[in-house]
Amino acid sequence: MDIHRLKVFCRVIELQSFTRAADAVHLTQPTVSEHIRALEESLGEKLIDRLGREILPTPAGKILYQYAREILHLRDRAVQALEKFKGNLSGTLNVGASTIPGTYILPGLIGAFKASYPSIQITLKIGGSSEIVEKILDGSIEFGMIGAKWDEKRILLEEAYSDELVLVVYPDHPWATRESVGLDELGGMAFVSRERGSGTRMVMMQALEARGLAPARLNVVAEMGSTEAVRQAVKARIGVAILSSYAVKEDIERGTLCTVQLNGVQIQRPFYVARRKNRELSPLCSAFLEHLRMDARAAC
Repeated sequence: MDIHRLKVFCRVIELQSFTRAADAVHLTQPTVSEHIRALEESLGEKLIDRLGREILPTPAGKILYQYAREILHLRDRAVQALEKFKGNLSGTLNVGASTIPGTYILPGLIGAFKASYPSIQITLKIGGSSEIVEKILDGSIEFGMIGAKWDEKRILLEEAYSDELVLVVYPDHPWATRESVGLDELGGMAFVSRERGSGTRMVMMQALEARGLAPARLNVVAEMGSTEAVRQAVKARIGVAILSSYAVKEDIERGTLCTVQLNGVQIQRPFYVARRKNRELSPLCSAFLEHLRMDARAAC
């Protein structure tokens, strides 16, 4: 099997489009179609079903895709290992993260790492923790950073960073000049929350309930689908919110939001590096994880 054809095949499956795959691999659409036809002919199996505009792998195509990903991953590791042997570090690294670490931690780490190794390329996928874990398992990404422990025997977790969830209000809110407020007061205030299924919301609700404030007692006036939307809602005076300290750090420094202590409540949560058990990391991934660990130790 031609390894270039396997790469083209994987891009068609991943992008579910011959046109988008052609753009991604810098070929014409007819050339991509010819690569797929030649691959199917050499294997004696139909690999892709064309259902109108929808592109789906056949059962044989699903099997080949899993092995093709491994073949391409092994090729990349071999190239990176040889480059490292020559004193260089190059190649492509695909990583993933849930919202907070993906938005507020990894971009800075990637920038600093790339300054040392300008020839590398790092692709960051941001999604829910479950999505990131699935991508680790199917080999789409080498590692991920998530904000919750994951009950999956095939995944290794390594605690890296610590986050604190803090109560935030707009600058002229009545609580803005107070040092602290009680949980009973929080229950009576208009509150802006992340959507159900959010890791931030789950950790927040568990912590408040453990300290005697049932989630039903919160006066939730709005639910938002992202941390950024919650930040903007607080600034728009829709209500108060509990958010990651990473997410509001710049707002606090600029005075566009204020934090208020909740009496007797401190909500901490770790972020974990997650990777596939028994899967050897590429030299590039190993080097980046060491860079990440050094930064995490310095942040403690």
